[in-house]
Amino acid sequence: MKGGNTPGSEMRDSKMNINRRRVLQGIGVGAGALSVSGVLAAKAGNQGFTHGVASGDPLSDRVILWSRYKPEGNKSRVDNIIWQVAYDRSFGDLAASGITSTAAARDYTIKVDATGLQPGRHYFYRFEVNGQRSEVGRTKTLPKGSVDRFRIGVASCSNYPQGYFHAYDDMAKADLDLVLHLGDYLYEYAQGRYVNPIAEETLGRVVQPAAEILSLDDYRRRYALYRSDKDLRAAHAAHPWICVWDDHELTNNTWKSGAENHNEGEGVFTERMAIARKVYHEWMPIRTAAQTDQAPIYRAFQIGDLADLIMLDTRLHGRDEQFIYERDIARLGGPETFVKDHLFDPNRTILGADQENWLGAQLAASKDRGTTWQVIGQQVLMGKLVTPVVPDNVTAKMKAQLPDEYSERLDGLKPLAEAKLPLNLDAWDGYPLCRERVHAAFKQLASNPVVLAGDTHNAWAFNMRNYQGEAVGVEIGTPGISSPGLESYLPAPPKLVSELLKASSSEIHDLDTSRRGWTVVEFGPEQMTSTWRFVSTVLESQYSIAESAPLVCNAGAKQFS
Repeated sequence: MKGGNTPGSEMRDSKMNINRRRVLQGIGVGAGALSVSGVLAAKAGNQGFTHGVASGDPLSDRVILWSRYKPEGNKSRVDNIIWQVAYDRSFGDLAASGITSTAAARDYTIKVDATGLQPGRHYFYRFEVNGQRSEVGRTKTLPKGSVDRFRIGVASCSNYPQGYFHAYDDMAKADLDLVLHLGDYLYEYAQGRYVNPIAEETLGRVVQPAAEILSLDDYRRRYALYRSDKDLRAAHAAHPWICVWDDHELTNNTWKSGAENHNEGEGVFTERMAIARKVYHEWMPIRTAAQTDQAPIYRAFQIGDLADLIMLDTRLHGRDEQFIYERDIARLGGPETFVKDHLFDPNRTILGADQENWLGAQLAASKDRGTTWQVIGQQVLMGKLVTPVVPDNVTAKMKAQLPDEYSERLDGLKPLAEAKLPLNLDAWDGYPLCRERVHAAFKQLASNPVVLAGDTHNAWAFNMRNYQGEAVGVEIGTPGISSPGLESYLPAPPKLVSELLKASSSEIHDLDTSRRGWTVVEFGPEQMTSTWRFVSTVLESQYSIAESAPLVCNAGAKQFS
């Protein structure tokens, strides 16, 4: 969960962060673990195709292809870049090809919208410059007409200095039609901030540049570092991706006109956001409108007659500033006035009026064309998550065993739990009447809404209901790739934490508060099935997978069975 305004805050003080991680993760790592990330990071600065290949934003007849080619010397432009799309890995049977260029002005990244393809089939692709070839990627177009099965891998929250990206490796090997990345693809912090000391000091997963990223060159270098990771590159090369940003691609706890982590002396906020958006669209395989950075980023995709994938921007486009309990309750007249007049202000929005209207139109169009599922891909939890009541005996035991920071945290939770206030105001819980309007749109305009969320680093399943108690749809929150979750904030036994949260939050159907991983969501005409895949470690080079029991939602039910 995000820093600065919620109980799930990311530690601002690096020493506190390091102490916390040593208390909670006093484990060793295997010999030789340092070499992989260090070698790849060094290789990323060489000439040639330096950062692999990727594809994204597939439609039924086209897909974006991506790579990066760094020329020798100080050449500012590279022409005559050949791209090829083939039916076979040997490229004996080409489906499409062409010539493009790149330049220093876009950090030598290459993006091609490969058109004229057939729906619902796999292709192989590559690039070539002066006889030098990129690695080969595999992609897939979206289907048309009748669709019996569609599998999406859902990911978010990959923090390089928190540990290995094993979940991406597992995704690369999986049978998927596409990867959906819901934000926090990278983190903007300086060295030593929001890190696991084992990953940073022992595994050598140190961010570049060393300072918090602010400039155009800073953001580019941070993307280059992340794309040096072999597991992330493998997942990009294996599947097409559809992505949205959350806050850390920008800066922590962003809203439409500011951010918790944009401070005095860090320049003009709008200029920093323009830089962040520009680099995002340079480095990500996303369809970018000509001569723009594609703001707004919200957009929609049709998956035959089976599903519509509707991607929202709940982070930057129209979001009002987040409330902060410790700052705003007293300032705004006390708990009752804060909730009634401010938290439940009907004008308060996480989307903006234009995006909210667009969402309604997309839902109506999906229902009109007879689509079974309306899949909402967005960044933060929509389900209602109420602050749990931690029993006094548990609180006392935790205070006796853990650093002082936890005493303050537990004391702060108690009044919120007694008042049954939300745990995380950075999520939809901080914009309740905007959510209620969206729930009304789900009920009126959608057949089977399924909300997908990232952000919290933990796994969630909600049976969402409106304030009248009516079922409006289900939500699946995906665990983080490597970023720590509730186990680092509330380090009680995971089973107890789950029981406390279920007791406080009636919409929770299932959850996991302690493991990293990703989510498989499979859609069919009769049901949707979701499974979490958890990695055993992010701090050792070898890992295993534990798969959760499937969660099933039947078409028409609007709740998990």
